[in-house]
Amino acid sequence: MRYGSCGRLSGGSEARIVDPNTLQRLPPCHIGELWLRGATIMKGYIGNEEATNSVLDSEGWLKTGDLCYIDDEGHLFVVDRLKELIKYKAYQVAPADLEDVLLSHPEIANAAVVPYPDEEAGQIPMAFVVRKPQSFLSEAQVMDFIAKQVAPYKKIRRVVFTNSIPKTPTGKLLRKDLIQRALAMPASKL
Repeated sequence: MRYGSCGRLSGGSEARIVDPNTLQRLPPCHIGELWLRGATIMKGYIGNEEATNSVLDSEGWLKTGDLCYIDDEGHLFVVDRLKELIKYKAYQVAPADLEDVLLSHPEIANAAVVPYPDEEAGQIPMAFVVRKPQSFLSEAQVMDFIAKQVAPYKKIRRVVFTNSIPKTPTGKLLRKDLIQRALAMPASKL
């Protein structure tokens, strides 16, 4: 057992971690898209060749859409969903990475990061933040806190304070609800 890991692959399965941009196989401990192959993996969608071709390559590898890494001992770790990545200029930003940094702030009770449309950059990271009681944390303080800890392209460029972050009954973040809320706001221009 390894804390945070999904475990190891079951027998008869193969996995590889692939760079989503170059489609090159990555070594252990590098984050990329998880591809699976084996007897338990689907052969395709019945009657939908286009959908099949979008998730299966010619060698039978299933492109899961999950951003993962496999450590040196074969333990699999799921980091994020490829579809949830924020595309800032030529960079890809994982919302979960920024959420972890936000949640380390002593005045932040909860946070979620979503993509927000931007004319110049394509998308920018936008944070929904729940302050802890009696906190007067400002948008500038949140952005400064993040900027000191991440690469320049990962910086939060917009902050919205909210009373709660929408989640499913099982506690899964309802990112799509926050994206819809963000899209209802005026457009951004860097």
